[in-house]
Amino acid sequence: MPLHFSEAELADRRARTCAAMVEAGLDGLLCFRQESMYWLTGYDTFGYVFFQCLYLGADGAMTLLTRAPDLRQAEQTSVIEDIRIWVDREDAGPAEQLRDILAGHGCRGKRLGVEWEAYGLTANNGRAVEAALDGFCRLEDASRLVSRLRLIKSPAEMTYVRRAAELADAAWDEAVDFAGPGAFEGDILAAMQGAVFRGGGDYPGNEFIVGSGPQALLCRYFTGRRHLDAQDQLTLEFAGVYRRYHACLMRTLCIGKPPARQVAMHRVAVEALEAAKDALRPGRPIGAVFDAHARVVDAAGMQAHRLNACGYSLGATYAPNWMDWPMFFRGNPVEAAPGMVFFIHIIIFDSDAGLAMTTGQTVAVAAAGCEVLTAAPLDLVVK
Repeated sequence: MPLHFSEAELADRRARTCAAMVEAGLDGLLCFRQESMYWLTGYDTFGYVFFQCLYLGADGAMTLLTRAPDLRQAEQTSVIEDIRIWVDREDAGPAEQLRDILAGHGCRGKRLGVEWEAYGLTANNGRAVEAALDGFCRLEDASRLVSRLRLIKSPAEMTYVRRAAELADAAWDEAVDFAGPGAFEGDILAAMQGAVFRGGGDYPGNEFIVGSGPQALLCRYFTGRRHLDAQDQLTLEFAGVYRRYHACLMRTLCIGKPPARQVAMHRVAVEALEAAKDALRPGRPIGAVFDAHARVVDAAGMQAHRLNACGYSLGATYAPNWMDWPMFFRGNPVEAAPGMVFFIHIIIFDSDAGLAMTTGQTVAVAAAGCEVLTAAPLDLVVK
């Protein structure tokens, strides 16, 4: 089987999840997040776009309810033995079938946690689950139960994260090589993604972000490609991905001699990044990372041009995005701990001047502070 972790490690994760359930007073957990299913069992699919649920009991019992196309997917990529299929038809009722499965596990009248915050659980399917289980059992929001456990990476996970960081660096090298006056954004993207694939990597949880000219001030993917002008700017946010684990980088390159304002923005962005990394220490709330970055940007008179968050956790994530929980924003009380992996990005968009400047690195929290995992230099690249 193409399991990417030992059965012993997967069993330990489930045992810790069961212990967390008991501590929370839960008798079982309804997993709708694909990230949770992958972390707990190895199950790897995009079948979560349809109704799909993994039941994990506090006693360790486990059943997956999914569609027929994912039967063999689950058999070959996971340790799940009890796989049930709901049949596609006009009046399909997978939520009712889930209730029957739960009855078989003795869940009637019990207290179950639910991952309500899951891309795979649409509002329509969520209502169906509530209706099917109304009066059958008690449901509690447990969206972050597994997410909290996933925050601290095991040594095996860190091996994949470090490989993802190497692939991110390889993609950056391709971008630098291809960028320049007249370069086509499509060629740059193809070279970057190709470097990840050639290195054995995966598709990212969301599209690589690319924008030049006025669109360099955008931090979302949009469709359409252009050629770079002799005087231009190019913003890239992208990830190396290995076994679904992400390591991100963000940079703004300058095409032609950059204006003094943009050079100053780069200096502030790098200074803010260093301050943010210095603030990411074990035992400290991660909101301090945002505060450190904001102090630098604001002191430079650029408060109006920064965002209200400066990064987030990274791990094994699925579409539609690679952002994991939690995020760097003011007052976030989650405490940093060794083994956590984060992407810190500094984004300064001056709409008045039409100038962009970004920089970012993937880092891990270590016992003494912050370890940078991506090796791409922070120097301003001018092509």
